[in-house]
Amino acid sequence: MCGDLRSEHVGQTVTLAGWVARRRDHGGLVFVDLRDRRGITQLVINPERAPDAAERAGEVRNEFVLQARGEVVARSPETINPRMDTGEVELAVDSLEIVSRSTPLPFQLDEENVDETLRLRYRWLDLRREKLQRNLRLRAQMVGIIRRHMEDAGFLDIQTPILYKSTPEGARDFVVPSRLHKGRFFALPQSPQTLKQLTMIAGFDRYYQIAICFRDEDLRADRVQELTQLDVEMSFPDQEVLFELMERMFATIWRDCLGVEIPTPWPRMTYEEADRRFGSDKPDVRFALEIEDATAATRGSEFGVFAGAEAVRFLRVPRAYSRAQVAALEASAKERGAKGLAFLARDAGTGELRSPIAKFLTEDEIDALAPAAGETLLFVADSWDTTSRVLGHLRLHLGRELGLIDDNAFTFLWVTDFPMFEWDEDGGRWSAKHHPFTRPGVEWKTRFAEEPGKALAHAYDIIVNGNELGGGSFRIHEPDVQARVFDLLALTEEQQRAQFGFLLDALAMGAPPHGGIALGIDRMTMVLAGEPNLRDVIAFPKNQAGLDPMSGAPSRITQEQLDELGLAVVVEEEPT
Repeated sequence: MCGDLRSEHVGQTVTLAGWVARRRDHGGLVFVDLRDRRGITQLVINPERAPDAAERAGEVRNEFVLQARGEVVARSPETINPRMDTGEVELAVDSLEIVSRSTPLPFQLDEENVDETLRLRYRWLDLRREKLQRNLRLRAQMVGIIRRHMEDAGFLDIQTPILYKSTPEGARDFVVPSRLHKGRFFALPQSPQTLKQLTMIAGFDRYYQIAICFRDEDLRADRVQELTQLDVEMSFPDQEVLFELMERMFATIWRDCLGVEIPTPWPRMTYEEADRRFGSDKPDVRFALEIEDATAATRGSEFGVFAGAEAVRFLRVPRAYSRAQVAALEASAKERGAKGLAFLARDAGTGELRSPIAKFLTEDEIDALAPAAGETLLFVADSWDTTSRVLGHLRLHLGRELGLIDDNAFTFLWVTDFPMFEWDEDGGRWSAKHHPFTRPGVEWKTRFAEEPGKALAHAYDIIVNGNELGGGSFRIHEPDVQARVFDLLALTEEQQRAQFGFLLDALAMGAPPHGGIALGIDRMTMVLAGEPNLRDVIAFPKNQAGLDPMSGAPSRITQEQLDELGLAVVVEEEPT
């Protein structure tokens, strides 16, 4: 391979094949950097040594595919290139073949800031770039470690169907019409959730799968519609065993792929604590700047906004902001649903308080808030959920703006004890926070329906640097408990049988306790590679509109295909 040659190969005759990364003509001598996925070797084509090869070299352009045979020779000391792994040697070419030519390129591989749509349109070319080559090699290395780790722990790789049944699991389903059964549809699985539970009931006590999952939802930088996950399930689950298994696997991945040691065991934090301290269920704990609660301290305040709010919470920022700077932060806070952003700043030099609200606060209230010299306190007074959402977002923004985040650090933690249910304002009913098969916590097993807003689930997430890399739970294995959860979620008995009858029947036929976890392979690679965008760790992604600029998918099908499927297109719109 082009990246393999070293000084110990000097004197050997070898054949290399790859793409032309660069060609240079130095008055008769032609130098070609030949590239494959392992790296680059410099070819030297001398007309005195190989006249035929020199003649062909005159035709060579970037991204031509060449095959070259010659002798590995040592570079002279002054021409050694320490930036290349092969920089101590070069190939003195004896024969050269142009295997394939290239048309003019839509962009150069070393070109910066190429429009993403153009990159996706010519994805095969984009994938030749070093960054994407590195990312996909890293992804493959990580998946290999995962497979070895799971199999060493006694887990079986069991494949589950892609064409399956539509079930309500949080996102919209992608559906596939059936030609043999017109009017009926398969769904592409959002996850193998019920299927992996069935493998436990079938007696396969340790299952894993690198599963492809599909969710028809709006896309973001860290979300795609077609995702890959490590899916894990075990019978008679022990949380400590599962946690230790995952921690050991992540430690191996980070050590082997990055040379970084991840301390274990990881710290644990309840959902309630994460929300209270960081305003997020996926807190970035690489920096402090925690949310503080001023509700009790301002309950009798003359400042009516504070006195009448459900919650008054604030960030203690180690910088004295001006009113104009706070106004810019307030605009961001309002985008997240805040009515406003109050502030209290103490001048670093004079110690003077600067704030429109200072005149409404008593000395006791100011003493309780304790703004230090050079600090700014940023307040949100609203419902608890709104203060969490706004201050959690503002905390991350300030962490980046003030340089508080160590980009080279990796902080892993478990977030546990999630709420079991959340209220759906639009639907006017309770919905499952995780999914409807999640087991209630021990103390909530018999009474979750009495106070669904307070009920806690046996659920947990893996968080690193503010990214949720995976989540899981113990499952409900008693059919009566599962039916009571469905009742709370306002599923009628007919709906329960139609959507989950097979699962309820299976649970009634000797279901062992079981539980597991699912980890996002794409997001794990994104964090591992230090990429801000999931699309740069996936070989052939869609764009943010869910379209594939390379193939043109989704595309129309012929009228003949529609007729075979018994379908009619009601509204035709050109994808944009």
